[in-house]
Amino acid sequence: MSEIDDRTRTELEAAAFRRLIAHLRARTDVQNIELMNLAGFCRNCLSNWMVDAARERGVPLDKEAARVAVYGMPYEEWKALHQKEASPEQKAAFSGPPAH
Repeated sequence: MSEIDDRTRTELEAAAFRRLIAHLRARTDVQNIELMNLAGFCRNCLSNWMVDAARERGVPLDKEAARVAVYGMPYEEWKALHQKEASPEQKAAFSGPPAH
């Protein structure tokens, strides 16, 4: 990607991010704890990273607005519709959020 200009690179990265968000919205069966245990990040991490990026650029974005951008609805609504109780095995494997 070194020969791609910065604007095109940013557009490609943004398109990939939007596709990831669409994929996660469609895969409501995949729980955040599963993502954390397997990949070390989850939907909440993505929304937190959006808030961090906004803060670095002086753009006002709160946690709940970022979660709506990732989940496609308020977080509490998504939890009520899709979140299941984590199994004892999932809880045992969970080590918490990754260091940023």
